[in-house]
Parts: sequence; structure tokens; C-alpha cells
Amino acid sequence: VLLVESGGGLVQPGGSLRLSCAASRFTFSSYAMNWYRQAPGKERELVASISSAGGSTNYADFVKGRFTISRDNAKKTGYLQMNSLKPEDTAVYYCNARYYWGQGTLVTVSS
Repeated sequence: VLLVESGGGLVQPGGSLRLSCAASRFTFSSYAMNWYRQAPGKERELVASISSAGGSTNYADFVKGRFTISRDNAKKTGYLQMNSLKPEDTAVYYCNARYYWGQGTLVTVSS
């Protein structure tokens, strides 16, 4: 397994979660990393991206100001800090680096 996500769960609207993506068996620090999500019945969509060294980030409009992507190359781990969560953020969240994908972690935002 090359990418493993963790940190998903059930959270109330307005709450926070921090997702992690642990990489192995490839040079994680050489590649940009992305977080995607897929809600039931919808297409997978890009949430946020970070450059290989972490100096550049980009966000989808629907998460700007609420989510923060980061990485620790020494730990070969990427993160997605999600604040002010909304019910429409409910989805399976996937990390991606190079052509590798994790198995996904489910985030459910509900009261």
C-alpha cells in the first residue's frame, strides 16, 4: 500500500477534522500531493493541491478559507485540516500523489 488516509469520521456542522495521508515505497517528497473527494452519486472532485516542497497550495473555491493542505516530507505524510465543516462536505476523501491513490476515508458532516 503506497498511500493510506486516516482521520475521517462523523462531525457536526461547524466542526473540524484533520485528515492524514501516509506515503510509503516511493519518494513522496518529489511529487505534488492532492486531496480529492467524492460524494454519493457525484463525480470525484479536486479539493486542494500542494507542491512537492509545500511552498505552493491551491484550493477549490468551495473550501477556500475553511480547509488547509499541508505536508511533512520528513514524515512522508500529507494533511488536510478541515474547519467550519458543512453537510455538503460529506464525502469520501482521497489523497493522490504521482499516480498513486489511497483507499479513501469517509467524512460525514451531520447533526
